[in-house]
Amino acid sequence: MKSLILLLIFLPLICYSQSKWDEANTIIQNKSLQADQVNTWWTDLNQSNSIPIVHNDSVLFLYRGNANTVEWMGDFNGWGYVKDFPNKGRKISNTDVWYLKCKFSPDARLDYKILIDGTNWIIDPANKFQQWSGVGGGSPNSELRMPLWNEDVATVTQANVPKGELIRDALINSKSLGYQVTYSVYLPHNYKQHGPMAVAYVTDGYEYLHPQLGNMNTTLDNLIHTQKIQPVIAVFVDNREPVNRANNRRMNELAMNSKYLDFFANELIPAIQAQYPVKAEAKSRAIIGTSMGGLTATYFAFTRPDLFGLAGIQSPAFYTRPQIYNLCEGNADVQLKVSMTTGLINDTSTDSRKMSEILKASSCVYQYREVNEGHSWGNWRRLIDDILIDLFGK
Repeated sequence: MKSLILLLIFLPLICYSQSKWDEANTIIQNKSLQADQVNTWWTDLNQSNSIPIVHNDSVLFLYRGNANTVEWMGDFNGWGYVKDFPNKGRKISNTDVWYLKCKFSPDARLDYKILIDGTNWIIDPANKFQQWSGVGGGSPNSELRMPLWNEDVATVTQANVPKGELIRDALINSKSLGYQVTYSVYLPHNYKQHGPMAVAYVTDGYEYLHPQLGNMNTTLDNLIHTQKIQPVIAVFVDNREPVNRANNRRMNELAMNSKYLDFFANELIPAIQAQYPVKAEAKSRAIIGTSMGGLTATYFAFTRPDLFGLAGIQSPAFYTRPQIYNLCEGNADVQLKVSMTTGLINDTSTDSRKMSEILKASSCVYQYREVNEGHSWGNWRRLIDDILIDLFGK
């Protein structure tokens, strides 16, 4: 019955996308198009929010405007680093419309931009869907959503869900690092009624909190309310310099930096334990991060399992510090709970699979997930709930 219901839901969408796809191919093959035909077709596509045109595993990117060259750049070609991906658009005869045909997994979600004449990067003016990028952040990319991709309701603010308290931009003077660090603290709704709670320390905290990037506080609210996880306090550590937010120190702090680990162990964790009702044992303390932060989460947990018994690792940048494998391999005495995720499209799946094999041979309890996405906050945000349930689930 469930399969029949899904078929009845998706059948009209499949027929609709088929008609748009067939119509576009007819337009592309027509060598004697009239201006009014193109205008009518383009107006219909815009009014129905049908650009890019997506059908099953096929995509037709479209752009209309004067240009000498049009290229599509994004997760699918490593933003230009993957040279063998055919990303150059072709012009429909007698028009100012450019197109590119591609194939992706039906459940993929990808960031992209359009590159005009090799110099002008723009978001797709005909696509309403956008995903903000991270470091250097605040800049949107256009978003390709394939037919079987769905937004995770755990990431969406719900009117009936009580909101936790967020204490923003606390400062701590670090002797280990020799400078100030900013952090924010999430406290569950009515947190005083719960007694001592588990705690998650999150690197790239500004981005994990940002509503158009990680939006993790909303996910925490939803999961705690639905009792999918135990009440958790979260500490979001900002890697940006407090007095100059444009200076992001993550590439130094998150590169298996022993001084950064000392800062957590000797300064930040004691400060949080002195001020908030958090459990003191390692099995109730997590370190979570993405990319370089995923490397750091692995480094922290395997170096100091007495501090961190839980690790959330998203698209880890292990390639920047391959010695991480030696740290984790053959370490049978370390018994951690690990949740690791990666994208399959020019993300970190090769390195993540290598680490997955190491974890499989260890005494760790671990979960590993792959999705058809790239190195993007769209990928990471949607998997935060899985990581939290793995580490703190009831």
